[in-house]
Amino acid sequence: MEIEIKGIHKSFQGTPALLPTDLTLRQGEFTTLLGPSGCGKTTLLRMIAGLEQPDGGEIYSGGKCIYSKSRRIDVPAHKRHFGMVFQDFALWPHMTVFENVAFGLKAAKVHTGLKEKVTEALAMVQLQGMEGRYPHQLSGGQQQRVAFARAVAIRPSLVLFDEPLSALDAVLREEMRVEMMSLVKDMGLTALYVTHDQVEAMSMSDHIIVMRKGEVLQRGTPEMIYEAPSHPFVASFIGKSNWLEADRVMVRPEQVGWSRSSEHDWRYRATVHHVSYVGERYEIRLLMMDGLDPWTAYSSKRFAVGERVEVYVTPQSICEMHEGEGALTEVRQNLEFEFSS
Repeated sequence: MEIEIKGIHKSFQGTPALLPTDLTLRQGEFTTLLGPSGCGKTTLLRMIAGLEQPDGGEIYSGGKCIYSKSRRIDVPAHKRHFGMVFQDFALWPHMTVFENVAFGLKAAKVHTGLKEKVTEALAMVQLQGMEGRYPHQLSGGQQQRVAFARAVAIRPSLVLFDEPLSALDAVLREEMRVEMMSLVKDMGLTALYVTHDQVEAMSMSDHIIVMRKGEVLQRGTPEMIYEAPSHPFVASFIGKSNWLEADRVMVRPEQVGWSRSSEHDWRYRATVHHVSYVGERYEIRLLMMDGLDPWTAYSSKRFAVGERVEVYVTPQSICEMHEGEGALTEVRQNLEFEFSS
């Protein structure tokens, strides 16, 4: 079921938390709201869920209006038929696993076939045989599975995830990331996921919406967001950026070469400042000459700290932040002059 948000906005005590925002969540797709703390992503999620009232705008679910301030429509959260997975799991400690999963169904007024629906949901998350356990008897990963089972047991039109993996350790977080994404896809669910973690967003999403200070800066596929950022914040927040011109023109570390691939490559001189071994490669921190900020480059071999090096960039790998040819043309002319001289 498609979810459509039109002009939703929110302020707290006169301070904007979310600027007017339009958003469409297509059926069966996994969309992530990505940004630092305070960017408005959780506020937007909570307004879609019905847990926070917008100051204006409209929300539609399957073509039906479920919120409109001007038309005085506000469908309660428990009637929106959305599932939600919280950061702290939000399990009732005095209820068993079965009772926790059944709670969502009862809140949605689903009584027919309740036992079968709970059993099916627990089977999806591989928790068969744990129906009688209490949350404190489960590991963090198992508690997260219970929270997910509760959210999907009602077969929701949309599942909302509010940083659901942040309470888990790094290894378990990676395991649950893969498992959760697979479950969402296998069940054909529409999902909206909130996180500040780039890896989660890039590895799980069909679409990413990057936010800062209540504003949507860019939206697109993970590949588009990474390879063609349209704003300097997006370029810096997702991955590493090497700036040829501050906040205007940059190149990604993996595009920096240690030898010339063609006569058109641009050459830069630098000194190795720091070397980190990260398993499959070395991450080299470079102090650049000619007034550039430090760069990061990747290498299959170790360099000595203090070693003077030359690195090369192909013009095709350059990314410009602003629309128009002016900034990039100027940079190219300057670099071509330097290279030829």
